[in-house]
Amino acid sequence: MENYSIVLLIMGLMIGLSAVANRIKIPYPILLVSAGIAIGFIPGMPEIAINPEVVFLLFLPPLLYDAAFNISIKQLRSNLATVATLAIPLVFLTTSAVAVVIHFLIPEMTWPLSFVLGAILSPPDAVAATGVTKGLGLSHRTLTILEGESLVNDASGLIAYRFAVAAIAGVGVGIWNMYLQFILVVAGGVFVGIVVGVILATFLRQIYGNSLIAISAMALAPFISYLLAEEFHVSGVLAVVVLGITLARYTNKLFPSQTKIQNKSFWDVIIFLLNGLVFILIGLEFPQVVNSISHQEILPLIGYSFLISFIMLVIRMVWMFGHSNNLRKATIQKKENPGKFRFSFYADENIDWKNSLIIGWSGMRGIVSLASALALPLTLSSGEAFPQRDVLIFMSVIVVLITLLVQGLSLPLLVRVLKVDEMKTAK
Repeated sequence: MENYSIVLLIMGLMIGLSAVANRIKIPYPILLVSAGIAIGFIPGMPEIAINPEVVFLLFLPPLLYDAAFNISIKQLRSNLATVATLAIPLVFLTTSAVAVVIHFLIPEMTWPLSFVLGAILSPPDAVAATGVTKGLGLSHRTLTILEGESLVNDASGLIAYRFAVAAIAGVGVGIWNMYLQFILVVAGGVFVGIVVGVILATFLRQIYGNSLIAISAMALAPFISYLLAEEFHVSGVLAVVVLGITLARYTNKLFPSQTKIQNKSFWDVIIFLLNGLVFILIGLEFPQVVNSISHQEILPLIGYSFLISFIMLVIRMVWMFGHSNNLRKATIQKKENPGKFRFSFYADENIDWKNSLIIGWSGMRGIVSLASALALPLTLSSGEAFPQRDVLIFMSVIVVLITLLVQGLSLPLLVRVLKVDEMKTAK
């Protein structure tokens, strides 16, 4: 009963701190993470272990589903090139860069272990991005790019993570086989999401007007879609995202106006509670991982974590400005040769340097990276302990905290300095 009391206390504190954050005009994730760290260091505080399976099942599906359901399909389609390039090639480039750096910094880190850390830290987090950027007055296009990237890049990062962990366990995967598995995992996740979406849409048409059943069915659907996809060893993340986008396309045909209002209110409360718990749990995990590392290693590992965070930020900034330059060139060529570029993959409008800077700066890491680190197995199939597990978890938590606190705290200031509120665009 004591643990339940602590959970209720944390939830009450989360609600109160969110109100304080709103009053003092700072992103509430920052205050909640800081509070979690402070609570974790209270003497006599019971250890609250985060089960990665709980995170992946109870947190990810509803958070991703809500973001996908509410994203602007029109904006997402017109910015597909930007979302795709950030969510797939940039994730794998970041994974490789982190692996190279950490391999040469820490001799004990073999290449497979280094790639595991790179895969854990490569995808920016949807919850962190939306939580920190909410209310900053960014354009709909910028928000769509950030949300769209975060919806897809989790799948890329988790796939790279699986391959790296398999390599450590001695399950070799050939390069061509890896590409084939990647395609199958992605295609399978999309297929599951579409199938569940069509089945649910058919069901909702049959009970049109019954708000209670409709909202209950939509609340259950993300979990079913995620579990079904994982059961078939395909991407549960993409299944949930595709489910949300599929239902959003037919929302006007599936619900009366009153049901849509009730459904939105229901999901607003659920997402608010889950978001708050996510960030407090990230903070609570910090004191526990500190205790798992010897005191002589703490400062060097923190230094390495700052270096990794800086490298990831630089790579993202360079990539974003390079992509913006490609957009500008493609737009010019399309105007000069409209027939030749009729089916161009690029959007018609450019991303100016201000929004490129903001998108580059918004690559915070969050609960997906933390859960991936904690999901590392304790032992290998041979019975040996998983090598460097505590170090991998420690550095993952430190990098998550650095990106949340440094980039998250400075992002509102950056937005104000750039005056992007003057560049709002219509949805």
